[in-house]
Amino acid sequence: MLVVDDERRYRELLDMNLSRRGYHVLQAVDGLSALNAVELEEPGLVVLDLKLPDMDGYEVCRRIREHSTVPIIMLTAQAEQEQKIRGLKVGADDYITKPFSAEELLARVEAVLRRAETARGTSVSPTFDGGDLHIDFDQRRVTLRGQEVELSPGEYRLLQQLAVNAGRVMFQDELLRRVWGPGYSGATALLQTAIRRLRRKIEDDPASPHYIVTKRGVGYLFSKP
Repeated sequence: MLVVDDERRYRELLDMNLSRRGYHVLQAVDGLSALNAVELEEPGLVVLDLKLPDMDGYEVCRRIREHSTVPIIMLTAQAEQEQKIRGLKVGADDYITKPFSAEELLARVEAVLRRAETARGTSVSPTFDGGDLHIDFDQRRVTLRGQEVELSPGEYRLLQQLAVNAGRVMFQDELLRRVWGPGYSGATALLQTAIRRLRRKIEDDPASPHYIVTKRGVGYLFSKP
């Protein structure tokens, strides 16, 4: 597990609490050393501060996502909705707002790790074929008419949940809980934004979707081929 923060007291606090729970913790004080650690050490999770001396956490997260699907929890001194959405867009899995309790930290770490593990083993079938759309769950690879579709980790988890439940309506809170965790119940704006981004990538006409169908006031239905 990698902790990235330029404030020594937070690094030591995180290290102490995570180590007590049995996690092996690495530390980085800036974005460049964090990127090097992710590449060389391949940690199982990254706790990433938003404000770093050389580059911000958004940029670090974006660069990590160019080559890794490691779960990322962002640390921030503020909890503005816009910051959360921006972080999730670049690939963060969750947020913790400073100051935080040890109980909240450990609960969020364990929840993100559980979701990552579930995402690796959710599908009953190793593939999904929906006409022009093909999903290989083992390789986490999505193609549309033979061309690979680049998805963020959050977009992939959302598509995965919809696809493995194809043919049934999924409630909004159900999707929020399964994709982002229990702390995001009611965050419909976040879900709607993610659905729009996903439609732009897999639908021929996002305004008249074929795959991701809105059931107004209820949720979304992923159409079977």
